Amino acid sequence: MSPEHYFSAQPSTPEKRRTISVELGGATRKLQSSGGVFSPDRIDKGTAVLLRGVPAPATEGNLLDIGCGWGPIALSMALASPGATIHAVDVNERSLSLTRDNAAALGLKNVVVALPDDVDPAQTYNTIWSNPPIRIGKEALHELLLLWLPRLSPGGEAWLVVQKNLGADSLQKWLGTVLPQDWSIGRVSTDKAFRILKVVRPKGS
Repeated sequence: MSPEHYFSAQPSTPEKRRTISVELGGATRKLQSSGGVFSPDRIDKGTAVLLRGVPAPATEGNLLDIGCGWGPIALSMALASPGATIHAVDVNERSLSLTRDNAAALGLKNVVVALPDDVDPAQTYNTIWSNPPIRIGKEALHELLLLWLPRLSPGGEAWLVVQKNLGADSLQKWLGTVLPQDWSIGRVSTDKAFRILKVVRPKGS
């Protein structure tokens, strides 16, 4: 898929919504999707690896999904942590609309969707889950991660899924050079072609 399709604020392709059936939170859910967003027909392989490979998110406070698409990660967090507020961000306004409507369809009132520039920069997060958009290029990816990862709350954790052949190992090394030295950055697991990386901000920092 061309980066224009889902890295643009307003995709040029017409919005034609369709219903997809996916497994989220231990049940089959019927949700809305559309062309012009990431992986419109299914939960993509990387996101599936992340969702089955991470522990439950924080049960309260603020949680974050970076690059929400039509919402599989944000919705999973909301289902797992009804007492938390889940922030779903994306540059693609069609993605935000789909995530908002899918949350409403599931009765999830704890999902807040927003463009990155509309999020309070002072907001911090207890848990971050993301399948980051590697294909936007290294410079843009680094800028994206440095925008959000420093917003981890003390003791907070970020979990990222990255394809091995798209630079998971080099990304892990880079994070170790740009985040504070007392932060923990490690590879938690490898599943098929993907690695799950974990970033932890110490409680006292």
